[in-house]
Amino acid sequence: MTLILGIESSCDETAAAVVIDGRTMRSNVVASQIELHRQYGGVFPEMASRQHVLAILPVMQQALADAEVVWADLDAIAVTRGPGLAGSLLVGVNAAKAAAWMQGLPLLGINHLEGHIYANWVEAEGNLPDKQFPVLVLIVSGGHTELILMLGHGSYRRLGGTLDDAAGEAFDKVARVLGLGYPGGPAIEQAGRSGDAAAYPLPRAWLSGSHDFSFSGLKTAALRAVQKLEGAGNDEERRLTPGAHLPPAQIADLAASFEEAVVDVLVTKTIAAAKATEANEICVCGGVAANARLRHHFQQRSPLPVATPPLYLCTDNAVMIAAAGYYRRLHGEHSNLQLDVKPHLPLVLAQEA
Repeated sequence: MTLILGIESSCDETAAAVVIDGRTMRSNVVASQIELHRQYGGVFPEMASRQHVLAILPVMQQALADAEVVWADLDAIAVTRGPGLAGSLLVGVNAAKAAAWMQGLPLLGINHLEGHIYANWVEAEGNLPDKQFPVLVLIVSGGHTELILMLGHGSYRRLGGTLDDAAGEAFDKVARVLGLGYPGGPAIEQAGRSGDAAAYPLPRAWLSGSHDFSFSGLKTAALRAVQKLEGAGNDEERRLTPGAHLPPAQIADLAASFEEAVVDVLVTKTIAAAKATEANEICVCGGVAANARLRHHFQQRSPLPVATPPLYLCTDNAVMIAAAGYYRRLHGEHSNLQLDVKPHLPLVLAQEA
């Protein structure tokens, strides 16, 4: 039995967790900063770093207490080294290095995107999922939208990704246009539940012949639709608060139409990539994987099995980092105490793609 403490601090969640053999969660502690950053409509990097400093030690201690283990019971510490916000990453990595040195434990620097992938390997509600490679992975979050062919543990081939906005970033921007607040994904999903997804024929960027995505044009089309409905493009007050002047029914229809357009492209292109690569299964992960419309469309349209993590493992957490760390440790990997953060760390190097 291998016990790994995972630490995650790539953005605005300070998290720690203890996982057994990369599959069984013993604890999962997350200190969220959403309410702090909501007033800014997004994450304020310097403020996020300061909050991580305040939260990191209590969160680590709580994770050990919830798992009913002590430092001596652990076999390794896994920590997110990138990608993410440099200041936020530094807090987690430095805490992990200090703990590893003091306790004499191996250290594992983990790619945040790989962590999201391994959320699909964690036992949930009594189900211990297993995968038959190759697996087609859609990583879809606030900062990333990528299609990855997973050939085995730690073996990846990047097929494509967004050429501009990530899907989650587009959700945030359109939610701001509609006056729905932050974070945009849950806000648009909630508003769109009462809306008509066919009310506005918003565009889809198919980028035929590639596995890439683009959501910038869709985002702009949503803005133009709001401006047309408001009919007051020169009004300074409305320019500063777009969307807030629309009737709730129109906002609901716009939210549902935008959400449908994003989901349609994600699902269609992912299924096409899975067929082209002869994958055995599709795994969806990242914060946007919590979207109910996305899950529903995959289950309804995919000819292949589709795995999605439980909702609490879609957003940033340390369970996924500990799980990824276990499989890295199985390969005999470890990091030294000179481990540094890499804010733009890719999952697949360019020469390997």
